[in-house]
Amino acid sequence: MTEIKEIDDAVREEIPERIPEARKKKRRTVPVLKSRDGLMIAFFVPVLVMICIFAQRGIFPFGERCFLRTDMYHQYAPFFSEFQHKLRTGGSLLYSWDVGMGVNFAALYAYYLASPLNWLILLCPKKFIIEFMTIMIVIKIGLSGLSFAWYLKQHSKNCILGVGFFGIFYALSGYMAAYSWNIMWLDCILLFPLIVYGLERLVREQKGMLYCVTLGLSILSNYYISIMTCLFLVLYFIALLILEEPGPVRKYVESCVRFGIYSLLSGGLAAGVLLPEICALQSTASGNFDFPKAWTSYFPIFDMIARHIGNVETEIGLDHWPNIYCGVAVFLFFLLYLACKKISVKEKAVYCGLLLLFFASFSMNVLNFIWHGFHYPNSLPCRQSFIYIFLMLFICFRAYAHLDETPKKYVAVAFWGSICFVLLAEKLVTQEHFHFIVYYVAIIFLAAYAGLIYIYKGGRRALAGFLALALVSMEAAINTTVTSVTTTSRESYTADNEEARILKDSLEPASDFYRVEKKTRKTKNDGAWMNFPSVSLFSSTANADLSKIFKKLGCESSTNAYSITGSTPLVDSIFSVKYALYSDAVSNTELMMYLRESGGTYLYENLYTLPLGFVLPSDIEENWQYEMDNPAEVQNDLCLVTGADEVLVDTGGTVNKNTFTFTPDMTGEYYVFVLNKKVKNVKADLPSGSKSFGNVDRGYLLELGTLSPGYEVKLTADEAGEQLNAIAYRFSEDAMIQVYDRLNRMPMHLTSWKDTKLSGTVTADRAGTLFTSIPFDKGWTVKVDGQKVETRKAFGAFLAIDVGSGDHVIDFSYFPEGLKPGVLITGGSIVILIFLWFLRREMERRKAREEARKIWKMQRKLEEESSDDDPEFEEIPDIDDEDALDDPDETIPDEIEEDEKQEFSDEYLGERREESQDIDRDNQKL
Repeated sequence: MTEIKEIDDAVREEIPERIPEARKKKRRTVPVLKSRDGLMIAFFVPVLVMICIFAQRGIFPFGERCFLRTDMYHQYAPFFSEFQHKLRTGGSLLYSWDVGMGVNFAALYAYYLASPLNWLILLCPKKFIIEFMTIMIVIKIGLSGLSFAWYLKQHSKNCILGVGFFGIFYALSGYMAAYSWNIMWLDCILLFPLIVYGLERLVREQKGMLYCVTLGLSILSNYYISIMTCLFLVLYFIALLILEEPGPVRKYVESCVRFGIYSLLSGGLAAGVLLPEICALQSTASGNFDFPKAWTSYFPIFDMIARHIGNVETEIGLDHWPNIYCGVAVFLFFLLYLACKKISVKEKAVYCGLLLLFFASFSMNVLNFIWHGFHYPNSLPCRQSFIYIFLMLFICFRAYAHLDETPKKYVAVAFWGSICFVLLAEKLVTQEHFHFIVYYVAIIFLAAYAGLIYIYKGGRRALAGFLALALVSMEAAINTTVTSVTTTSRESYTADNEEARILKDSLEPASDFYRVEKKTRKTKNDGAWMNFPSVSLFSSTANADLSKIFKKLGCESSTNAYSITGSTPLVDSIFSVKYALYSDAVSNTELMMYLRESGGTYLYENLYTLPLGFVLPSDIEENWQYEMDNPAEVQNDLCLVTGADEVLVDTGGTVNKNTFTFTPDMTGEYYVFVLNKKVKNVKADLPSGSKSFGNVDRGYLLELGTLSPGYEVKLTADEAGEQLNAIAYRFSEDAMIQVYDRLNRMPMHLTSWKDTKLSGTVTADRAGTLFTSIPFDKGWTVKVDGQKVETRKAFGAFLAIDVGSGDHVIDFSYFPEGLKPGVLITGGSIVILIFLWFLRREMERRKAREEARKIWKMQRKLEEESSDDDPEFEEIPDIDDEDALDDPDETIPDEIEEDEKQEFSDEYLGERREESQDIDRDNQKL
């Protein structure tokens, strides 16, 4: 709504003689809104809505629930914990042993943790990390509404409340409802309006500082979402050029050059974080591009537009539906935008063209592929839809700003057109996301908005404004409540954390390198969550080669994850897993011994654990057939190569359609490998009870635990139509000890173990390959006896070097690939940006001085003419050096009296003052 003022005061200022004294006494006062009120509304309403929803959901401290959803549960919480641990203990931000057998933490930081606001976690108590993330999500949602409202305020100085309404819908859109838990994206969402406004200033005013800094901050915070932002900025830059008044070719060339320079500088500002990430991503499964060979469409445009209806279930799975809800009033205002005569046809064509492009991007596979960084998203579809929401809300705001000039009949037509669309959607849309009630709710809200427009146009603007605020808040709150904020048990997530930490701390300081396996895991990143060196990892930066070797050895792995699930004692030994945490007590074996317990958590030591590095024969890679499909055969072949017996003994079994049965022949640890890759879920009936296995098609060994002879074990596949082809194996402890002795003949003994530096000694009886269970990374530098040696991949995934016979001192150091040039580029970009800022400032000052000289010369000429007419006028002395006029103060000679100086200063600034006063008076009248 336009700024609400006291009408009587405005009238009294213009024609005070017409206002009788009696009316002055009886007039009613109306609260006067300030320009910041809309901004405050856009920030605080979304924040209050989220707090109310958290209280209703029982989220801590209102209950024992927590807002941990999907990746926030499995990745963000553990990585935030590891980040805080490093900050508090002085650990290196370049490398971490606490997850994934050792990972490039600089890349992990760049992908998940780069938001500058995340450094505030240093002030947060360890036990409240989940709450820290939740609070940051709420604050960033509020800041998103604030930034969008500020952007709208720059386009309309009079719509005080209106910017708040649209800011609320931007902050509580369908995109936020679906992805608000994705805290690493939110910085890009809240920065986006500032970036767009910066681009507009760059094109229209040739000022690029805001654009460059905000885009650089966005790229630094999350490069992935910033890819989509950058793609849009290219399109929007072209759109802005089209909307500008036609000019000479030189004007467009200069704009393009300016846009290119500031865009490159923004990327350079983030290069220190960005380049290490790019280098790390080359080794992930996302490092390859497979461009679509054919064009296909997922769904019609009508169905997509229907998703503007509120309370529609959000899509975060593998379907491609966009989450584009931003208030049902967009149906009304979009039609009013098209009908508004105050808005040019060219503007309508440009913005509608951009909307159409986004609809095509949501629906067409090739455009979808391009928008997502030349990859198809693995769930969480249409991640660029926040840009579409921004455009749609801005278009509707343009119509809203012209409500005063919009005839009531246009409002009626827009209302009935919107109602017809909703009724058609009820008839035609068959998506399961749409509950029948959503159509009726949409019609009710549309009728309410239309009624408020009529109240507004009837002159009761204050009433309409405050009712609109209540209605907008209610609609956004209902949609967010219905479609967002799923919770999980906080107590369950943190139940054994303290016990695990106590047991982990009892292991330090360690005399040699070790890793810890947690048998009952919450996530694959439990090592990061509780800060102990571990094997498993779930991350978009996961090493693809490591995932492959894990699968070959019988452990669970996927595109962006690998874990210890499915490992045998042999695999644990090779991976230096010296300790294991169990949630239940188990019996000691020849391979494992009980150490201690805390609460309900038990610590065991693996007695036959290989060190971080050991020397193998030079021809081991040629002889070991680790590319076979059956992981049991892969492990057995390693044993045979070393001269030991097979560790996994085939115990047979019987297949009967979707069941597999076998009877243990002796007491031991048993595993089953499912040969049919179409089987995804298996249930095993064991003496201790039933046990379920998921993601069996990933090809890992099913751990059945210790079994005794005489009991028939039955496994059943959930897929009734699939035959459960499988093989059962018993793990041989004697063979395990044999292969351990052979692999441990020439071990490396560490003398120092830190995040980025390792030192040790090794005695080699003969020349061979020093194999380490460190994931291969080009950032590692290895020196043997003080001389740098070349590193290489062993078995396609691990760091290895060649060593000669004799005693050697081995030093490892790590520095992420790409970090040094990235830091240099960032430093250079900062210097260039500062130079450009000073250059522009100096140019503006020179321009101001030139204008001052011209004004002074005109003033002097007038005074000289006056002196010719008036003999009593005192002549002003000449100014010999015009270059001395460096600023407005120096444009007035010392010989002029103080009153004349003041008069001259008033004339010099008069035009700007009058313009400012005119604007203030107009605002007061409104």
